[in-house]
Amino acid sequence: MKPTNTSDPNYYHRIVDCQWACPAHTDVPEYIRLIAQGRYTDAYLLNRASNVFPAILGRVCDRPCEPACRRTRVEDKPVAICRLKRVAADLKGNLDGRLPRAPAVKNGKRVACIGAGPASLTVANDLAPLGYEVTIFEQYEVPGGLMRSNIPAFRLPQHVLDEEIGMIVDMGVQVRFGQPIRSLRTLLEQGGYDAVFVGTGAPKGKELELPGRHETNRIHIGITWLESIAFGHINSIGERVLIIGVGNTAMDCCRSSLRLGAKSVKVMARKPRGFFKASEWELEDAEEEQVEIIVNHAPKTFEVHDGRLTGMRFEQMEYEVVAGRIKSERVIGEVVIPCDDVILAIGQENAFPWIERDIGVAFDKWDLPQVDPTTFQSTRPGVFFGGDAAQGPKNIIWAVEHGHQAAVSIHKLCSGEPITERLPPGISLSSRKMGIHEWSYKNDYAPIERRLMPHVSLKERFKKINIEVELGFTAEQAAQEAQRCLNCDVQTVFDAKLCIECDACIDICPVDCLSISAARDETELRATLRAPALEPTQPLFVSAPLPQTKRAMVKDENLCVHCGLCAERCPTAAWDMQKSTVLWPQAADEDVPCQQAKRA
Repeated sequence: MKPTNTSDPNYYHRIVDCQWACPAHTDVPEYIRLIAQGRYTDAYLLNRASNVFPAILGRVCDRPCEPACRRTRVEDKPVAICRLKRVAADLKGNLDGRLPRAPAVKNGKRVACIGAGPASLTVANDLAPLGYEVTIFEQYEVPGGLMRSNIPAFRLPQHVLDEEIGMIVDMGVQVRFGQPIRSLRTLLEQGGYDAVFVGTGAPKGKELELPGRHETNRIHIGITWLESIAFGHINSIGERVLIIGVGNTAMDCCRSSLRLGAKSVKVMARKPRGFFKASEWELEDAEEEQVEIIVNHAPKTFEVHDGRLTGMRFEQMEYEVVAGRIKSERVIGEVVIPCDDVILAIGQENAFPWIERDIGVAFDKWDLPQVDPTTFQSTRPGVFFGGDAAQGPKNIIWAVEHGHQAAVSIHKLCSGEPITERLPPGISLSSRKMGIHEWSYKNDYAPIERRLMPHVSLKERFKKINIEVELGFTAEQAAQEAQRCLNCDVQTVFDAKLCIECDACIDICPVDCLSISAARDETELRATLRAPALEPTQPLFVSAPLPQTKRAMVKDENLCVHCGLCAERCPTAAWDMQKSTVLWPQAADEDVPCQQAKRA
């Protein structure tokens, strides 16, 4: 095998599993270290540089980082990354003078964003400091999009939304409330904008066309129903409620039903639990509140008598599951479950009735816009899409990253540069060594179990619909949880020419991830490893030939826990512990005057 090219930015980026899994490439281990040091404001700002909404996402992020966390390789539970993010937001100090600011003199370019959701707000956040006049058109009287209308206040309080959205709007971004766009053609022809960004989300809930569907007004579309609660249009519901669907929206619907007076709430799932779309922690919170989740029931009819909904008829299903996949299914019976209301939470769809189909914006067979996955430009130059509007329902952190990339494209377009010619990602490495056996990070393994999030008691949380259920960690609790991070961004960097092949590093490695091998074929090389490669899809590190024997140092990055013992033991400093920082370009990085101002 050839020596590993560690200059490829993706090499070290991939090793930091939490950051690699995060769509916005947030530097998770670094902000956890800052929290451990009590530097909450610095941790918040580091977070905000990539994910824009630390307090919001610290409460409602889908947490793609946590299943990837390396901690799960030594115990069951990952680091509570999302909840630590919230700590930085809750405990941050004064941000005066530390947030991006818009220049007094604008650059003469005007950008329209449609919808005041996370994708559009991210575009505004990135472009306003570069001198763009950004106008956001929002159909409602408040910003936030689905973050405000579809996430219940007991999970995401309005004051949290107001504060973080305010940081963007206060840069001089103009938001035109109560102004839905009825015609994209009109906006393009009469608005005078240099670019248009569409961030309208996926605002249409899926229907369930079964007998009885339109014979009563007690059957609700989940996201529309949640929206009505958010804006104060609904304040009650029947005592017996059925939720159809088992995604995160369904969990919000069932928990909201309890707060509106329901006595019995059942979530009806067509398939077994292993096929649920809801996050595990969402399911746990719902079940803690005595929501009953019933599996293997397929909806058949709505039971309506004299215009009154009395229940739903379900087919009882039996499945043959092989290797995690459904091989066959069959109906084994039927049952009618009584109810007063049914809430349909079976998915969301895009809706673009206001985009004319003859203006150059092409749509695919699913009625999604055809969008370049790198630039987020549609088939009409100057029209960009992001978030759920671009790729269908995902989550907030994906919308943020789409917004970052669309902002880069808009800046390139307005600067007269090809939008496909973008700065590549980069990586920087800096040694953590402070002395012979001293490092500027804590490398002890802390055998601490994942801390449970404290909650408002069941007796108190139902008194009002906007009582936030999760209380957040205290500073002391956060400091303890931060110790569980394994510092995967502090890399074991090897210099082959310094190695004397004494094998000291191999002897001391607690997980046997190091080997010295003469093998050159990968299959043969893997057979010589001291411990089996647990994740064969992750490449091995292979050094340049060692000076003594021309063998190679081999390291299983997937197995390494970044303890640094190899670097401490090495007598020639062939191993060093170096912090890797991924440089993921945003619009400001593409701006030459902005970079000159930073250097000045």
